[in-house]
Amino acid sequence: MFKILLVEEDTKYRQTLADVLLLHFPLIDVDEARDGEEALCKVEYQRPDLIIMGILLPGENGLDVTREIKRIYDEIVIVILSTNNLPGYRQQVFQSGADYFISRQDDVCLENILARIDVALARLAHQ
Repeated sequence: MFKILLVEEDTKYRQTLADVLLLHFPLIDVDEARDGEEALCKVEYQRPDLIIMGILLPGENGLDVTREIKRIYDEIVIVILSTNNLPGYRQQVFQSGADYFISRQDDVCLENILARIDVALARLAHQ
C-alpha cells in the first residue's frame, strides 16, 4: 500500500488535505504529523513513500526535518509546501534534499500535489 505522511502544524489544513487525498486516492494510506519530532518517529516506523512537508513546524523547521529524513531515507519523496515562493527560498528547499516544491499561493496548489502523487504512484507501479 502506498503511504503518505502529511507534516503540517495547522491541524485544519492537514486534515482537509488528508480528506482530499483520500477522496482522490482511496487506496492509499494517509498519516499525519503535527511537528518534526512526530514526523521523524513516524518515518522510522512506518516508512512512507511520500511526505508532504510544511515549513513552519513547532520545534525544528520543515527544511531541517527534510535534511534528517533524506540523510537516512533518500528514497522517500518529499514535497515541500510553502507560502514563500522567492527563487532563493526555492534553492534552500532543494538544498535541504526535497524532491519538489509547491507554493501554497498558486491557484493550482492542490492540482500540483495530486500530480506529484500520481507520478509517485506510477513510479511505484513500474518497480
